[in-house]
Amino acid sequence: MTNTLPIFKARVPEWFVITSVFAVLLSSVLLFALSTADGLAASGYYGAEPSDVQFSLLMFYAAVASFAVVERRFFARVVTKDYLLICIILEIAIAYWCYHVREMWLIFALRFLQGIVNCGLTSISLNLLFSRLKSEHAKETGYTIFYGMILCVSPITALFSVPIVENFEYNVIYKAIIFCFLPSAVLLFSVMNRVHVQRKVPLYKIDWMSFVLFSIMLVLIAYVLIYGQERDWLDDSSIVFSIASILFLFAVSLARQKTLKRPAVDLSVFKSRNFAIGIVFLVILYIIRGAFSLTSSYFINVLGMDSLHANEIMIFNIAGVVAGSLIAIRFLTKQKHLRVLWIAGFTLLLAFFLWMCLLFAAEAGTNNFYIPLFLQGVGAGMVMSPIVMFIMSSVPDKSSRSAASVGIFVRFSTFSLSLALINFFQLYFKGKHSDGLRANLSMIDYSLSERLQIYQSALLSRGMPKDEAGKAAVGLLNKALQKQTFLEFCVSYYEWIAVLCFISIVLIAFQPVISRTVINLRNKQPAAVGF
Repeated sequence: MTNTLPIFKARVPEWFVITSVFAVLLSSVLLFALSTADGLAASGYYGAEPSDVQFSLLMFYAAVASFAVVERRFFARVVTKDYLLICIILEIAIAYWCYHVREMWLIFALRFLQGIVNCGLTSISLNLLFSRLKSEHAKETGYTIFYGMILCVSPITALFSVPIVENFEYNVIYKAIIFCFLPSAVLLFSVMNRVHVQRKVPLYKIDWMSFVLFSIMLVLIAYVLIYGQERDWLDDSSIVFSIASILFLFAVSLARQKTLKRPAVDLSVFKSRNFAIGIVFLVILYIIRGAFSLTSSYFINVLGMDSLHANEIMIFNIAGVVAGSLIAIRFLTKQKHLRVLWIAGFTLLLAFFLWMCLLFAAEAGTNNFYIPLFLQGVGAGMVMSPIVMFIMSSVPDKSSRSAASVGIFVRFSTFSLSLALINFFQLYFKGKHSDGLRANLSMIDYSLSERLQIYQSALLSRGMPKDEAGKAAVGLLNKALQKQTFLEFCVSYYEWIAVLCFISIVLIAFQPVISRTVINLRNKQPAAVGF
């Protein structure tokens, strides 16, 4: 930092500064999963498919991931206080625009713009947060706190948005997010001096082409993984064209980065064995983490909870993430054996998925899920930030930005892949289990006619006319079959994820180099994005 003025005004107490930074950071985090916090409500309001809602989330993510390669230049050039003001004004303007539109294609574009601006807000928040942490392992602590927030983003966003959606139209959540940004931004803006947090650099020769190539490629990856299943993959010309375009853009980007004097991504990072190891476990972790969303779906689709109640239970998972993050900070600051931390974390994740396979049932008490959800949070908190910091520590200081860019690309791709895997296997197991249930329906407790008679009698006892009760009984039977099919899918998919957790534990056990790697981020700049 080249300025003589401090970043924050001298008379402002430290607790007020930290609160202001966290308020802006939390508002930025809320934006990430805002469109999918209540997918059914979003689909109904916009007249869209669930896949469209998922794609809107990935448009935001693609923008954040691709803009990170050029955002650092803006952060270093513009006075940080002015940069914050610009980002907040743009974010509020885009959110207000989202409030007034109902066309899904326009929502896609606006979510992409939100992602670009959010990248800047995240960069500001992280740098300001690290500037307040004065300990020797400030960045390790800061990243652990931030990634802990990311692990809790879905339930926190749902707790914020579901009460609004239940009482107002869906678009009101965008107005609500404006009122989250305004007070937090005013607080932070009021306590800052007009200084450059990073060394000022000229704003020229920005590698816009890398941003354009990366953003188009990431959007196409999201399109293929989200819509490929419903469009029969290679039977659809748009999917084939998108895959061919992805391969072409990847080849062009690769060749271009090799020829540039100052590439956005230094490909030499792949020469590090530890970097490759970290990337592999990052992919595994995101697939495992993606499967966790089925737990909330189970609460809603099988147990019949409303969205608010289902996410209130996730408070136990949030508590687990906090506990796991504290354990991770302890290990990282004391330079303890990292391999022990990873094995313990993945073991807890394995225990969660096996436990849930036993708990999944058509009827269950919510108190049975408190301990498993807590253990899942502890396990995720213990491995999330250490894996990211292991990747960053495995490359030289000059390559840290490139390592961060690769990590962002991998996280985006794996997050998209986890959504695609759930969509694919849900359809696969739905057909498999549904056929089995229908074939054996007459062999279980009651015959088909007897079961329909039970449903019909129950409806008649509540005053429904006989002809309507007969039709409704068939609907209830189909609904019961769908519920049982989804339940079987959850069990089958979690069994597969449990196997993946076990494989991860074995791989970590045979990699002693993990514990020999010293986590050191003191001379590395914070990544502009952490999602």
